Amino acid sequence: MGILSTNAEISGGGPERPPVAGPVCESTIVKTKIGDSTIGGTTLCGTTTAESTTADAIGQVTVDDLTASDLTTDAPKLPRADAVDGLALGAVTDAAVTDAAVTDAAETTVIEIPRLARALRHRDFRLFWTGNFLSNIGTWMQNIAQGWLVLQLTNSAFWLGVVGFAASFPILLFALIGGVIADHVNKRKMLIVTQSAMMVFAFIMAALAWFKIINVHEIIFLALGTGIAMSLNTPTYQALVPQLVPREDLTNAIALNSAQFNMSRVLGPTLGGFAMAIIGVAGNFFLNGLSFLAVLIALTRIRYTEPAAPAEGHLWEKLKQGFAYAFRHSAMSSLILLVAIGSLLAIPYLTFVPYFARDVLGAGEPGLGILMACSGAGAFLGAITIASLMHLRRRGLFVVRASAGFYAAIIAFTFSRNFYLSGLLLAVAGYCMIISVATINSLLQHLAEDHMRGRVMSIYSTAFLGLPPIGCLVAGSLSHLFYAPHVIAGMCSLAIGGTLAVYVNKEGLRELD
Repeated sequence: MGILSTNAEISGGGPERPPVAGPVCESTIVKTKIGDSTIGGTTLCGTTTAESTTADAIGQVTVDDLTASDLTTDAPKLPRADAVDGLALGAVTDAAVTDAAVTDAAETTVIEIPRLARALRHRDFRLFWTGNFLSNIGTWMQNIAQGWLVLQLTNSAFWLGVVGFAASFPILLFALIGGVIADHVNKRKMLIVTQSAMMVFAFIMAALAWFKIINVHEIIFLALGTGIAMSLNTPTYQALVPQLVPREDLTNAIALNSAQFNMSRVLGPTLGGFAMAIIGVAGNFFLNGLSFLAVLIALTRIRYTEPAAPAEGHLWEKLKQGFAYAFRHSAMSSLILLVAIGSLLAIPYLTFVPYFARDVLGAGEPGLGILMACSGAGAFLGAITIASLMHLRRRGLFVVRASAGFYAAIIAFTFSRNFYLSGLLLAVAGYCMIISVATINSLLQHLAEDHMRGRVMSIYSTAFLGLPPIGCLVAGSLSHLFYAPHVIAGMCSLAIGGTLAVYVNKEGLRELD
């Protein structure tokens, strides 16, 4: 799973140095081309700028004479996104040598990252991003297998809703506590514990499914355990990202996180659908367990500076401070309310996609994988859109329009009986959902102060991930009384009305620019 005002270009180069008394040491740039490699940045006293194709052209200075310190620049360090008053907390410049001493200057190369993915030039964020991407692919493979297994065991949309409730309800209970914990503990250790717990649950489910001794109650129990671990993992994950990139790249980092999450939504269900057809649901659960190793390895390798923990205090007092802080700001409270509406009334549709695939559209496991991949593809395009936007004006209205488009696409999907049209509508729904959610996430990260960010993001996580299980339970219960597609359409209609009401009545949202 902050910021749209930080898309300005980051200018390079060091500050102009004041005159120094005494002997003058003239700074020069010596570029020596060896093959296709260029080295530069050497300071020589009493020489002039030169450029040649051999080492002989600059006298006695050769490649072997250059050291790692010669290859660094005087460019000022960029502050991390969690820096206070512009002071970097362990920031590392792009030009600095970070991982190993430079042993051969002729082999030194500069990799230019496209502006669209500029946050990936930071080593720690790149490791974190890659590990989570691989892990999320496995998670989506498990999600699709879990829903299909429940449908096979029970043949009931109601039990789909119950399992969805069990998987996400702990987030509603524990995410707020997780936010307080995220502000007070070592984030790396917390993430290692939660990721390891989810890996164990995945392996247990794989074993039970492989020996065909699993039932729906065991699925609910394991989904509940995974949900508890996720409720502590999510706010910690959100709070760690700003410590891995400079503030100037935070918007891009959050957009790239959305992009990797939704790329995994494309690859995971697609691979999962075909994997189920070939090796069965147990194979999906086992592959998900293995995928957690990627993020665990990344967590052991990233380097960052832990900020000073806030003063100790009572847990409930800390929670109350977080809510008071968030709802004291009109813009923050409006954004959280919009997330709550969508999460309660619209996002539960994802839990019922297996029902639509099998009972409404008549598709099998591969068809379910394709439908989920369509939703993920649209969401991925939405994340790319957010990452590429330079300056977005009237962001409050933008979020409302995107949310309305999301709800309208789901309503149209519930009435579709054509597989290809349904896939297209799911792609539109995914696109609109992610540009809305990613924008809200970015805004909240920017609006929150450093010492309150963990708690603000835990409130956001509670709204975004904790309310869908209640919506799943409501939709599943109503499906006993009404046709399930009509239930989903009715809930999304209420979401449209609620979103418009918030925009009309919340001045802070309308003025958000």
